[in-house]
Amino acid sequence: MTATLARPAPATVAERPRRGRTEWIALAALLLGTAVLHLWNLGAEGWANTYYAGAVRAMTQNWTAFFFGSTDAGNTVTVDKPPASLWVMALSARVFGLSSWSMLVPQALMGVGTVALLYASVRRVAGPGAGLLAGAVLALTPVAVLMFRYNNPDALLVLLLVAAAYATVRAIERASTRWIVLAGALIGFAFLAKMMQAFVVVPALALAYLVAAPTGFRRRIRQLLAAGLAVVMGAGWWVAVAELWPAASRPYIGGSEDNSVLDLTFGYNGLGRIFGQGGAGTGRPPAGSELPAGVVVTGPGGGGGFGGAAGITRLFNEQAGGQVSWLLPAALALLVAGWC
Repeated sequence: MTATLARPAPATVAERPRRGRTEWIALAALLLGTAVLHLWNLGAEGWANTYYAGAVRAMTQNWTAFFFGSTDAGNTVTVDKPPASLWVMALSARVFGLSSWSMLVPQALMGVGTVALLYASVRRVAGPGAGLLAGAVLALTPVAVLMFRYNNPDALLVLLLVAAAYATVRAIERASTRWIVLAGALIGFAFLAKMMQAFVVVPALALAYLVAAPTGFRRRIRQLLAAGLAVVMGAGWWVAVAELWPAASRPYIGGSEDNSVLDLTFGYNGLGRIFGQGGAGTGRPPAGSELPAGVVVTGPGGGGGFGGAAGITRLFNEQAGGQVSWLLPAALALLVAGWC
């Protein structure tokens, strides 16, 4: 006579409460309110940042300009950022015709998507009430409202980074390789919106996975290395094409000193952002080239620019302090409470 032992069931993530009617109504109200806040009187923004609006116009007229993010359809010079955020606006303009609305509505909808993803991320960790509160705080933060009603690259950057955080939360639940690699790919694509600013979240997300994923340490390391490869692939494909494309037949890389995406990455949009943009390129095409009438080319900002002087106190200056810095004390208090 033999005895058969049942195989233990694998560990599962604790079951979360199903969304009830009240939660669905609250979520719908949150997302609808966010949409109204971002779309209401959107036409008042006009063409918003005319530098990027000009690039969107050029990208609707020429596919090479579309790929590189050129400021003009003649492909003289690119904007001083990678073109991912412009791709979204230019595709909308190609489908619906070029207008302020066709350019800005995708930005506003990215705001709605970001709020939804933040709610979903926090809900999985702390429950529906915390998720709805987190979404509401994001939706009502002044700088977020401004960002998602404008045509700067920040809207796509924030959407992709919040999506990466959501993917990391899902990965941590079951030590999922698929989800953590997806998080890496999203961060890589975010690089194509605003370059190295996309990497600010990498240490936090990697550390969270390394500490909390329910699997062995070596497997966590292998998974994070795979996610790192996904970051490189998500960002590197466009950089490789731009670098390998013959310089004579593509636009000059705006913001660089030597017509190189790598110089733009580590110079004007890299160390230059930390140390006041010193040594950044002029963003001008080679000698002898002429810019079309009306095309604006930016050069080094000297550390002033839109957000004030470089440095950690920039978070509390008059440009940023009233927009978002009021959240920092609350975040610090919650961090301490979480550890206690």
